[in-house]
Amino acid sequence: MTSDWEVAAPSSDVHPAATFSAERRRRLGEHFTGKTLVIPTGNPKVRANDTDYPFRAGTDFFYLTGCSEPDAVLVISPSAAGPRSTLYVPARRDHHTHEFFTDARYGELWVGPRLGVEEAAIYFAIETAPLEYLAKDLESLAATDVVTLRGFDAHVDSLTSPHIDDAQLAVVLSEHRLVKDDFEIAQLQLAISHTVKGFEDVVRALPAAQGRGERVIEGIFNLRARVEGNDVGYSTIAASGAHATILHWTRNDGIVRSGDMLLLDAGVECHNLYTADVTRTMPINGTFSPAQRRIYELVLRAQEAGIAAVRPGVPFMAANDAAMQVLAQGLFELGILKEEPTTALRRDRQLHRRYTLHGVSHMLGIDVHDCANARNDVYQGNLEEGYVLTVEPGLYFQANDLSVPEEYRGIGVRIEDDILVTASGAKNLSSALPREPDDVEAWMSELWSRGPVNLGLN
Repeated sequence: MTSDWEVAAPSSDVHPAATFSAERRRRLGEHFTGKTLVIPTGNPKVRANDTDYPFRAGTDFFYLTGCSEPDAVLVISPSAAGPRSTLYVPARRDHHTHEFFTDARYGELWVGPRLGVEEAAIYFAIETAPLEYLAKDLESLAATDVVTLRGFDAHVDSLTSPHIDDAQLAVVLSEHRLVKDDFEIAQLQLAISHTVKGFEDVVRALPAAQGRGERVIEGIFNLRARVEGNDVGYSTIAASGAHATILHWTRNDGIVRSGDMLLLDAGVECHNLYTADVTRTMPINGTFSPAQRRIYELVLRAQEAGIAAVRPGVPFMAANDAAMQVLAQGLFELGILKEEPTTALRRDRQLHRRYTLHGVSHMLGIDVHDCANARNDVYQGNLEEGYVLTVEPGLYFQANDLSVPEEYRGIGVRIEDDILVTASGAKNLSSALPREPDDVEAWMSELWSRGPVNLGLN
């Protein structure tokens, strides 16, 4: 059974991020001078019985290697010539092996070919070694400082002793990832461009989706994510009607009705794992009602104030503070807040929070909530050129909130864009999607003139 198989010549292709990954490894190694760093990617996780979830590489590991292979481990060790990187990857389970035929998780007859030791060395432009050598190689480092990124691979965790800098490794990696290099910015723009197409698909399907479930919306967007990229970057929020007032509505089991609005919070994760995170709120029938438009325009003014506040050197919270000032003023003018904004916004009052529960920004990158292990004073410090963050104010009036005039109850609006901090200010990477209410209505009308997306919904 192991004979008479044609052997393909190894590819000479190199990962497009290889030079960027090498620089990231060098920078990390120099931060931990004299220490060996162990960064695993993680293992497949069981979804049910003998079925695994689709594997996604560990974020920090992928940032440093570009490698999506499960079970792999990166080791960065000191040397006289500077940090030396070795990527430990599993050997192939090809036709030369028993597992080719018998292993449903790793055998290539079952799951397809994977990059082996030699192929990975070429593609990722890095020194490689068989994963089976890892334990012995780490054992030889017992007398040196070995720092491990823990919590991703229990076996790797067992191979090294706890080190005082283990937690610090996760922190430093997050803080290094705050500033995006040229490759990362291009990948984020690609993910956003794919996301724009997904939003267009949804709008074209809205006439046929009316009277059906929100999962029609979710499925249409997620189809674009799989066609154009790796997957969605997070669970799609397809919230129609009063479901738009629920921040993390991912059940998507409501009915899409004419006269309601749809809040779509969705992002495509591109093949190199960078994700978009965009939200638009739109009238399902193509026209805002007066009450819907009033709330929408207030949220839009808040977002514009937040985006205008983004530039190098300002605090991370500047966009949030600017947007909240606008929302509080608007809520006061609508008669919903009974106290002046200066009082409502006080830290010991925060009266506007009843209607806008979340902050306005988070970092964006390989993770939708990127760089989460960074220290608070760094993450929420001053913005720097190369940061990418969201600006996403929202107002959410629960259907049973008696403090809100009846005409606004059940209305939820969020508008979210992905913003790159530039040398002179900010660039809206998702500006291709309209935000002005007149532009949203015209955009929907123009898309409908092209005809529906043909997914068997008619």
